[in-house]
Amino acid sequence: MQKIISYPISFIAILLFLLTLVVFHPIQWICFNVFGYQAHKKSVDYLNFFLLRIGHVMFNIFKIEGRENIPTGVPIIFVANHQGMYDIIGMIWFLRKFHPKFVSKVELGKGIPSVSYNLRHGGSVLIDRKDPKQAIPVIKGMSEYIEKNKRSAVIFPEGTRSKTGKPKEFAQSGLKILCKYAPSAYVVPVSINNSWKFFRFGFFPYGLGNNISFTIHQPLAVKDYPFDEIMEKTENAIVQGIKL
Repeated sequence: MQKIISYPISFIAILLFLLTLVVFHPIQWICFNVFGYQAHKKSVDYLNFFLLRIGHVMFNIFKIEGRENIPTGVPIIFVANHQGMYDIIGMIWFLRKFHPKFVSKVELGKGIPSVSYNLRHGGSVLIDRKDPKQAIPVIKGMSEYIEKNKRSAVIFPEGTRSKTGKPKEFAQSGLKILCKYAPSAYVVPVSINNSWKFFRFGFFPYGLGNNISFTIHQPLAVKDYPFDEIMEKTENAIVQGIKL
């Protein structure tokens, strides 16, 4: 029954989603090219604010817990499980104070209004998953960027989203590079729940009435732990916070 009801609502949501992306694309361009980084960031923040509101059209609820755990005035490496597109939308809006930048696949860097533009110009990096060697200097550059500017990187070590919510194996390489070249950073584990249910029926129609949550766990100072321990503690915190 939910799937049947979801068809007309999903159609409206897609139209609103596409309209929002198209409207904000020139807004981003103007902000970036005329007013600079801060204005561009604001435009991206509010783009994602409106995308969250479109999620409410489908009766989704979004909440974040533990934001008070995040240290300020230092570089941050957010590490999260990956379940769907609302992972990114939610993190950009809820964590906007920390200027989150993403490690994303190169395919997203073109062809998507607003999204591709922000990935290319907003401080995020694009990696070719078919060429692991290419990713090393790109992620190293992001590490140095957040170290210098006291901003944050977001990495999903599973690589691709989980279609059932069950976490996949975590890869170490991306996080290891970030930690190595951002030595004053704090690693902050984040557990995301129920975002996968948005695509429970595939890419159309959308799942309705999901309680999508972001749980921020205790941060780990990179300088205080060997990398293997950071990896183990981070993965354990994220996995234990996932509710299946």
